[in-house]
Amino acid sequence: MSVIKDIKLAPEGHLKIDWVKENMPVLNRIREKFEQEKPFAGLKVAISLHLEAKTAYLAKVVQAGGAEVAITGSNPLSTQDDVCAALVEDGIHVYSMYNPEPELYHNLMVKALDFGPDLIIDDGGDLVSILHTERRDLLPKIRGGAEETTTGIVRLKSMEKSGELQFPMVAVNDAFCKYLFDNRYGTGQSVWDGVNHTTNLVVAGKTVVVIGYGWCGKGVAMRAKGLGANVIVTEIDAIKATEAIMDGFQVMTMDDAAAVGDYFVTVTGNINVIRGQHYKNMKNGAIMCNAGHFDIEINKPELEEMSISKRRVRKDIEEYLLKDGRKLYLLAEGRLVNLAAGNGHPAEIMDMTFALQAMSIKYINDKYKELGNLVLEVPYELDKQVASYKLDALGVSIDKLTDEQAKYLDSWK
Repeated sequence: MSVIKDIKLAPEGHLKIDWVKENMPVLNRIREKFEQEKPFAGLKVAISLHLEAKTAYLAKVVQAGGAEVAITGSNPLSTQDDVCAALVEDGIHVYSMYNPEPELYHNLMVKALDFGPDLIIDDGGDLVSILHTERRDLLPKIRGGAEETTTGIVRLKSMEKSGELQFPMVAVNDAFCKYLFDNRYGTGQSVWDGVNHTTNLVVAGKTVVVIGYGWCGKGVAMRAKGLGANVIVTEIDAIKATEAIMDGFQVMTMDDAAAVGDYFVTVTGNINVIRGQHYKNMKNGAIMCNAGHFDIEINKPELEEMSISKRRVRKDIEEYLLKDGRKLYLLAEGRLVNLAAGNGHPAEIMDMTFALQAMSIKYINDKYKELGNLVLEVPYELDKQVASYKLDALGVSIDKLTDEQAKYLDSWK
């Protein structure tokens, strides 16, 4: 039995799902194939992702492939209760609600696994972690799954290296059609959608500090520049730092950037990249937010320790009054600002990522007996197929090699 906030919210949730469906042509094409082929007939699929409309449509596509589907959220502040209600009406098991207590949030994840899945789609490695700790009894049935995020892949590779991983997982985050588009253009746009909607303040003319220049950081910096900001990048990787300079951004240490930034966006996946030594030097009114998976990048305990009071000044904005009278602001409790304080990536972007998810679990299901307990790359042919579907949807044609050209290239192999 599903655990949600209120089934009466379903009508609004159906409208949201219908809207994204109209703007996800790649998934629509995959859904048509799944409806014909039923690749998941008789199987159960558990999904843990940010539970909003785009994720809901992925769940319905997997369901169209013949699967019984259970879904839970991957962040307590990104679940949309009306979407949950709509999915329940559509016959999907839902175990999620907006902003539950931490213990309930965890228990809802466990419940999503209780129905005994054959395949999983994970975000941040949470389902995998629970399966390998609390619910090892379910491991023999798991054929494998797919992982959405950088953070999750880091956890999975650590488990693979130590020999702990008990089934194959496809690293969807590392696919071309994920990081080139979702991480860069999706994160870039959705972070600023969340920040602007939440603060209602101008970005132009202000200094934005982007902590981390991976693909997500590149997108955040690019969009900040487009909004008219002066952009500073902080990095630990000399190659990425050099790339940021070549892209036209200033690069400096976080200690130096702390004193000049108006906005700070963390995009590293690491812990405490903004901490006490930085708070001491920040401007009065500085705004901080996180675009990494966990709320660990901005050190909240140190911020609270340095403050004499904390109050909610606007939805998703907490004001910390420091002992010297300065005020620092934290958005969305340091959780993913683009989802906790916004609607996440645009539908057209998630169309490609979720197409990879759907095709990756089909790939796992087709070949799980021969894959081994490894973290696997998305097969390049799947990546190309998603890109081809996208071009078809855009009405764009590209060239093909002539026989002569193909023969010439083959001669160099």
